[in-house]
Amino acid sequence: MSTTTKPTTAKGQKYDGFTGEERDAMKERAKELKASTRRGAAKGDTESEVLAKIAEMAEPDRVIAERLHALIKAGAPTLTAKLWYGMPAYARNGKIICFFQPAAKFKARYATLGFSDEANLDEGAMWPASYALTELTADAEAMIVALLRRAVS
Repeated sequence: MSTTTKPTTAKGQKYDGFTGEERDAMKERAKELKASTRRGAAKGDTESEVLAKIAEMAEPDRVIAERLHALIKAGAPTLTAKLWYGMPAYARNGKIICFFQPAAKFKARYATLGFSDEANLDEGAMWPASYALTELTADAEAMIVALLRRAVS
């Protein structure tokens, strides 16, 4: 009779599957889907939900998310703001194009602007699909606006 052991991480700790942060994000996604089902054909104000989630963030995530939201609304006005795994996301025809992952959500060193496979960013055989954000400078904002234009083209 053989016994199986739980896998361990590189640091020798037991690996029990998802982290607490990952489980929390999945719970948030389940709530979002339930709320979406309750709204049915009469769509709710998903942008106010996104703005409320942004307001809950601590600095510097909140500052970056507020500015990013404004950039996306101005640079890609056809996108609809909605929550996705408890994070601000922006969709076209219900499909996520891009999202903001606050650094605090997964205890990361930096926030992330990510793009889904629905974004038109293809460039050869390989291209970036996410970008680290520590602050939004004028150069970073210009790059984001250019990426958004490409993503929704």
